[in-house]
Amino acid sequence: MTPSEPGGPPDRGRFSSRVLDGGREPDPRFTLANERTFLAWIRTSLALTAGGIAVEAFTGFVFDPLTRLVLGSVLLGLAALLAITAGFRWIRVERAMRHGRPLPLPLIVPVLAAGGAMAALVLLVFLLLRQP
Repeated sequence: MTPSEPGGPPDRGRFSSRVLDGGREPDPRFTLANERTFLAWIRTSLALTAGGIAVEAFTGFVFDPLTRLVLGSVLLGLAALLAITAGFRWIRVERAMRHGRPLPLPLIVPVLAAGGAMAALVLLVFLLLRQP
């Protein structure tokens, strides 16, 4: 990256320049929207974490140990995956905006949908097999 021009945006540090991969500074509104989306993914990850912990901590009298283990593991695994991929997605979107490229698809969406469906199926199987 070249030194900033007079009146232009200040140079970023070496780390920022390397992560963002150069390009033009986007409109701050788009960068802030990207950040809000990142934070929404993180909130979803925290909700999944809370759900996984709640399943393990508070459903001992409802679910058998295997159901609790599977359901809690699915929720916590999704939470971890979502938190990790949220950061990488933020970087990919920021780079795309800086270079005028199309925004990347959120690849975590099908995984998150499949994980949610899997958790629902575990509950459905449990309810169907549960003796009245």
